[in-house]
Formats: sequence, structure tokens, C-alpha cells
Amino acid sequence: MTYCAFVVCALLDDWSCIDLPRALSYIQRCRTYEGGYGQTPLGESLGGPTYCALASMHLVPAEHPCASQARLQPTEWRATVRWLLHMQSQQTPQTQTEAKLGGGFAGRTNKLADACYGFWCGAALAILGADHLLDVHALGAFLARCQYKFGGIGKAPDEHPDPYHTYLSIAAAAITSPDPAWKLQPLDPLINATHETARWAKEHISAAAPCEPKS
Repeated sequence: MTYCAFVVCALLDDWSCIDLPRALSYIQRCRTYEGGYGQTPLGESLGGPTYCALASMHLVPAEHPCASQARLQPTEWRATVRWLLHMQSQQTPQTQTEAKLGGGFAGRTNKLADACYGFWCGAALAILGADHLLDVHALGAFLARCQYKFGGIGKAPDEHPDPYHTYLSIAAAAITSPDPAWKLQPLDPLINATHETARWAKEHISAAAPCEPKS
């Protein structure tokens, strides 16, 4: 919900409706020793909340008085990038299961790869300007293995597809561009929309946008 509030404020270009310093303080308390973010303070690092935390902080305009509070320090940036990169499954598998999941991202430490985390972790790395450090070709191969023979994408190879994993897998591919043949429109990782849609939204939804007269 915090992330949703930040997106609304960013699109409206109006941050007066939330207590931004307290919201940022809450996000900071959700940070863990690993470098990721939990759903709540003292929670474990998770891919989804880490994305939401980073996107929320980077949605705060650079000219806003709270901007410095919304940016990671260099040591924090390195720890977060390190944790996110370690979520990508190894490419030297020891078992058949690891071979199937190689290249995919897990959502937390010591968990198996899941297609949706290609977006949560991949987009988080893109927000931090570190997406060039992940193995995009291995991620693309993993997502391809998650495609179901009758269409759609499941959470892992041989799993039945569902809309959630299908969409987030496509979004991950749009952000990381593992294969030009996929011909996907690149996404703005902060609001999970195409750059064209993001531009239109900022131009027309902003509270400062001129109102068009009704015919």
C-alpha cells in the first residue's frame, strides 16, 4: 500500500497528501542486514517488498526536501545490489532441479527460483542502475523454460501457467531485454508501465496538468 501511495503522489505530482518523512522512515525500518527489505520492520528480505521499497524511494523527486532521505548511501547501494544478484540461481547446477531453475531469481535466501521474481529483482536492479550486472541471457532461458506448451507462463518449469506469473515474466523480459526476438516495449521500472504510458500519465494525470474543456 505504501508503494501505491507513492505512485499516486508521483503521477499527481502532489506529495501533500501523505506524511512523506514518516513514510520514508517506515521504509528504512524495513531494511534488513542482508540489504533487502521486508514487508514489515524486523521481517526477512523479500524480492517483492525490496522492489516496492526501492521504487517508492526513487519516485520521490530529486528537488523534494525529503529527497536525500529517499536515496541509498553508497554502502547501502552495494549491499542491496549484492543481495539482489545473489538471488539469481547459480549456473553450475548440482542437481536436476537446479538445472531447471538455473538463471531464475528466488524471492528470498535459500529458496527456489520463481518466474515472478525475474521482475521483482530484475526491476529493482534496474532502478539501482545495476541491471547490467545480472545474467540476462540465463534469465531469459529460465523464463522460456517456464512457458507452458499451451500458452502462458508458470512459476517454474513444468508448472501450470497463471496470469500473475505470465505478466510479471513478460515484464521482466521487457525490462532486462534478454532476447531482441521477443520484441517487447521497454518498461519504466518505477511504475511497471511502458515508457510511453508513463510519459502520458505524468503529462495528463498530474494535478498541475491543464484541464481540457468538455465538449
